[in-house]
Amino acid sequence: MKVRETEEKMDLSRRRLLKALGIGGAALPMTAVASNSVLAAIRNPNLREAEGILTGAHWGPFRAVVKDGKFVEAIPLIHSPADDMIRAIPDQVYSPTRVKYPHIRRGFLEKRGKADPSLRGRDEWVRVSWEQALDIVASEIQRVRTEHGGSSILAGLYGWKSVGLLHNSRNAVRRLMYLGGGCQGYFGDYSTGAAQIIMPHVMGALEVYDQQTVWPAVLANSQFVVIFGADPYVTLKNSWNIPDFEGYNGFDALKAKGIRVVTIDPVHTDTAKQLNAEWLPVRQRTDVALMLGLMHTLYTEKLYDAKFLKTYTVGFPEIEAYLVGKEDGVAKTPEWASGLCGIPADKIRALAREMAAKRTMLMAGWSIQRQQHGEQAHWMLVTLAAMLGQIGLPGGGIGFSYHYASGGSPTARGGMLKGLGAGTATGPLPPPIPAARIFDCLMNPGKTINVNGKDITYPDIKMIYWAGGNPFHHHQDINQLVRSWQHRPEVVIVHEPYWTATAKHADIVLPATTSYERNDLEMGGDYSAKYIFPMHKVIDPIGESRNDFDICADIAERLGYRSAYTEDRDEMQWLKDLYKGATVGARASRVALPPFELFWKSGDYVEFPIPDSAKTWVRHADFRGDPLLNPLGTPSGLIELFSKKVAGMGYADCAGHARWYEPIDWHKSDRSSRYPLSLISSHPSHRLHSQLSNAMSLRKTYAVDGREPLLINTQDAAARGIKSGDVVRVFNDLGQVLAGAVVTDDIMPGAVRLSEGGWYDPAEPGVPGSLCKNGSVNVLVRDIPTSGLAMGNCGQSGIVQVERYTGPKMPVTAFEPPKGAVS
Repeated sequence: MKVRETEEKMDLSRRRLLKALGIGGAALPMTAVASNSVLAAIRNPNLREAEGILTGAHWGPFRAVVKDGKFVEAIPLIHSPADDMIRAIPDQVYSPTRVKYPHIRRGFLEKRGKADPSLRGRDEWVRVSWEQALDIVASEIQRVRTEHGGSSILAGLYGWKSVGLLHNSRNAVRRLMYLGGGCQGYFGDYSTGAAQIIMPHVMGALEVYDQQTVWPAVLANSQFVVIFGADPYVTLKNSWNIPDFEGYNGFDALKAKGIRVVTIDPVHTDTAKQLNAEWLPVRQRTDVALMLGLMHTLYTEKLYDAKFLKTYTVGFPEIEAYLVGKEDGVAKTPEWASGLCGIPADKIRALAREMAAKRTMLMAGWSIQRQQHGEQAHWMLVTLAAMLGQIGLPGGGIGFSYHYASGGSPTARGGMLKGLGAGTATGPLPPPIPAARIFDCLMNPGKTINVNGKDITYPDIKMIYWAGGNPFHHHQDINQLVRSWQHRPEVVIVHEPYWTATAKHADIVLPATTSYERNDLEMGGDYSAKYIFPMHKVIDPIGESRNDFDICADIAERLGYRSAYTEDRDEMQWLKDLYKGATVGARASRVALPPFELFWKSGDYVEFPIPDSAKTWVRHADFRGDPLLNPLGTPSGLIELFSKKVAGMGYADCAGHARWYEPIDWHKSDRSSRYPLSLISSHPSHRLHSQLSNAMSLRKTYAVDGREPLLINTQDAAARGIKSGDVVRVFNDLGQVLAGAVVTDDIMPGAVRLSEGGWYDPAEPGVPGSLCKNGSVNVLVRDIPTSGLAMGNCGQSGIVQVERYTGPKMPVTAFEPPKGAVS
């Protein structure tokens, strides 16, 4: 798969840009411009010329074609596997699920904070005017803050929101709350909750979001790549900002060069197929056991790098004792590992020997830490890499974000845009709570938990104010979520463009614009920081929808601080100021940026140059070169295979070194006789989490009987009388869902896969335990913490039973507005 069609020698509107700058197209040689200026981003054969309005999304930059005031086509600017997602955007914009007007559920409209919260999700909705809605929102904020304090307001919460640095919905709400005195916040996220707590103890940095050894260094030096629990050809379709898709070029080049790749995963992934990789099927939640079997081989066959361990790490004696069984009486042999992970012992030995014999890059996804005891997976992988002794070498060591947002793309030299800030709270902020424990907090106010060595007491939440996220997609155990949502809060306010399950379970829903109904700016390339894209407004807002910033500004006016909120600037003045910040940074890098007015008028992007030094950058090379002058951010300054600090915290489920812990839900658990199939909840291939799920033109390409597809192995399907296309019931003691069967040998026996992001669609709205007709996987997954240390989420932990569904026909209604909503 060649992502970029380099044979297309397109100008990319160079003449329009130069004309806007007052420069004749022939007056300046291209090389001269490109060498010291981004005035002409200028001639990039990898981006295509296209008519239309330039803007972008999490799945790529594109030009929007508008006819008679309607957004009719989205043309990708960079050819990539995400093209189908971009082309589905107009369908999403005009979805029947759009929230076009402010709505308040009837019970809340009549009784406000004394309304029955158990009616959330099944009450009738009433359309109201913006004036009435904003008056009620402002008065409820004032009431709750006065009666219960700022810590009772849970606001500005987790979610992927939309691209655009000014119209950051989460910061818009935080800014509103901070200027009013503060609110309850959170820390961590659902993607890397375990890893981002444990990795600073081990490596002194987050690692999961840090830059990786760049692709040119990998391609020039790596001889062997092993991928644990990642599917980059799927996940690279999306980025936090506008993607540049450079990661695809890296993996394509890996294949073209013939570098050997092994993927370790319960699923024969798209990535394994694209790279012609060897697939080693591994049982879900047993990666740590496999790593220990590999390490035992390295140790007993004296293939490990003792000098590296002595020079750059602390704690190997503890690992040594654990490997050979001195600590617990169990030697972590390949045979022991095989009995847990399912990979033959001889294959484990062969894999360990090959890793030691070659320059090996270990690439890990985040799925292996998004499960019970998830801290151990990334910690153990670092331990394995340390034994190989290649950390800090070109093309060797470890990488935790090659699958995310094109990690490993060389970083450009230029300026960075900064977005709308949340500002500084005018009152004291309460200690934040872990993102994945928010709904435990709702059910248990006053409970004290210990996280990363610190006690945190849950506040008593009276108001939830959510914008830019969809917890009824991303949180585990949705039935418990429904109970908590209907239990404690007096008020739930949501900004949404669409009638998601989160919106349907709120009290007040304020219609928000999409990215294509406002002006904004965004960086292109999360790791390359290579582009600045103007995001020009494509169409007028649908219905009465408004920008999050404007909504919050109107509420701030009612609360008495509009001027402080807006700083007396309108949208274009804000954008000009954000751009000015990038200009200052670019000037410091000796790279020119055009004045904002000319940049905006041109309707095109700018591109920063990639310095040669960035093309050879190796993660941890400085540390390897001199660990005394370049220590890591750990207490010892070295890689901590054993952490005295973690050991001193005394967690029963996270000891002082990485180790194997038996999970609650796996094939040997007490529940497995009733629920024998391991549940995998992979990232979906045709959307970003729940975003684009309501783009029906895209949905029909993968849905089965209109529902989320369930991958099930041929043997498991035959034993249950299931064939492809059947509607199946997937269930455990947490809940039940309907899905469409896809019978295949691309998933190992004993496992099924139901991708996350399917919209929750209860047969009985607002009733916990109701059958989800659309296959929302989090109905089936426990809401438990990874461990006491990190309190991350366990989205990859679940076991289920599957049967052919023979009940009455259940049409999917997830994409219909709720009762009473005016569309």
